Amino acid sequence: MATPRLALKVDVDTERGTREGVPALARALARVDAPATFYFSLGPDNTGRALRRVFRRGFLKKVTRTNVVGTYGLRTLGNGVLWPGPRIARRHAELMRGIRDAGFEVGIHCWDHIRWQDGLQRMSAQQTLREFDKAREAFRQVFGCEAPTAAAAGWQANAHSLAAYDAAALRYASDVRGGPPFRPRCDGRVFQTPQIPSTLPTLDELLGLPEHPLEGLSHQYLGWLRPDALEVMTIHAEIEGMAYLDWFAGFLDACRAAGVRFVALGEEAQALDDTLPVADLVQGEIPGRSGTLAVQG
Repeated sequence: MATPRLALKVDVDTERGTREGVPALARALARVDAPATFYFSLGPDNTGRALRRVFRRGFLKKVTRTNVVGTYGLRTLGNGVLWPGPRIARRHAELMRGIRDAGFEVGIHCWDHIRWQDGLQRMSAQQTLREFDKAREAFRQVFGCEAPTAAAAGWQANAHSLAAYDAAALRYASDVRGGPPFRPRCDGRVFQTPQIPSTLPTLDELLGLPEHPLEGLSHQYLGWLRPDALEVMTIHAEIEGMAYLDWFAGFLDACRAAGVRFVALGEEAQALDDTLPVADLVQGEIPGRSGTLAVQG
């Protein structure tokens, strides 16, 4: 009988998520011998500036449904507004290297999470390149090598960011919500860096919805896994690594009991070749998430 393959990618958005959520997730994953790719925010944590999204459709509803204050904490929600945003890589370089040394793949999430998520679509090609180059330089300072992969903050990607990835010669990226891996086409141009999309909804997109009670979510996720197919699940250091760590540990156990095979995104990327199909990268909406993001067309 064919078994599902599940790859886990960890988006690390904040200084607190790096400090508290990342080590907790690493321990939970190591307990069941599951690989994962940790994507780090490397520059200033300006989380408080996200409150400017208050007029975005669906934002307030999500804030209430997911208990943002309880999840992130008042200190984090003041970063970049009430006090300067802490430089994440500068504070936690040793912790980040420890994650790599424990055998996990590491990559770039962003330099400034809020600037990328809320501002990418207004940046010029040069501004986008400079923003990504800041993250590349910080990654080199922490790890002593070039980043092999990136996963954009807030799933925000466009032709400018894809060009920056090609210039950096990334092995692969995971910016997109969609299905099988593909080579992205955007604004009439085909880019070289393969995309491995997130295929499953994130926990924060489901929390608080009556049709998705927390106690039944592990079973629902298992039901979404397709036999003999690669599924990619994005988890967050601030959610599964903190407030919902017990749920995530139980989910990992349920996957093991069901015979799910955990795989590494980097290993899946190595298997990609020149026959990889081309698909459009477009801007779309995902249930449970406010605003538009990059989806596989």
